[in-house]
Amino acid sequence: MKTILFFVLSLSSLCMFAQKTIDFPSKDGLQITADYYETKGSETFILLFHQAGWSRGEYKEIAPKLNALGYSCLAIDQRSGGAVNSVTNQTNQRAVAAEKETKYLDAFQDIEATVAYVKKTYTPKKVIIWGSSYSSSLVLKYAGDHPDNIDAAMAFSPGEYFGKDDFIKNSAANIKIPTFITSAQNEQDNWAAINEAIPTTTKVSYVPATKGNHGSRALWEKFDDNDGYWSAVKAFLKNI
Repeated sequence: MKTILFFVLSLSSLCMFAQKTIDFPSKDGLQITADYYETKGSETFILLFHQAGWSRGEYKEIAPKLNALGYSCLAIDQRSGGAVNSVTNQTNQRAVAAEKETKYLDAFQDIEATVAYVKKTYTPKKVIIWGSSYSSSLVLKYAGDHPDNIDAAMAFSPGEYFGKDDFIKNSAANIKIPTFITSAQNEQDNWAAINEAIPTTTKVSYVPATKGNHGSRALWEKFDDNDGYWSAVKAFLKNI
């Protein structure tokens, strides 16, 4: 009986959640590879962007947990990246083969294209953008440059990674939506000025009492203090 019950529950989970790899064009026509983690009946999409040198594999463990919370997710390979968790960045490989630039800022168009693609293809009621390290800065830039396009922005270890002390800060000053910023404990100074520039009263930040970790990997189970990050993430999402 227990075996039958487990089988039925497993089938039920498969019906609720589904994951597949898709491709769609960036603004310059370069094909972006992404993992689509679907939650049946979800009205909110979370768009997941990885950190430097990595791939959509950063979210192999995180996205299914967001599915379980009721959110559909799209984790993409930006053109600036490499590999992580046995997942190679296919967008980066295409960009290199096409002799396109793959610096951090070159990936901003991939974020813009992803938001546009999801809104057109899936027409969700709400869109949340989520970045890690350099892409978390680009997420905040997007939120400031396109203040009416999305419903919330979440940044894991943002900073001024683009050669100017106020590049992200200047965009952050135009943000209208709820924002969430977190990082390792010793990284707070990297984003304090950016956070201060955000004019909304709906901004939230979380700094762990422990050492913590850089980027979205702070949520991985392998780190003992991941639960503090998860609690902060869940509390923020509940209010979106």
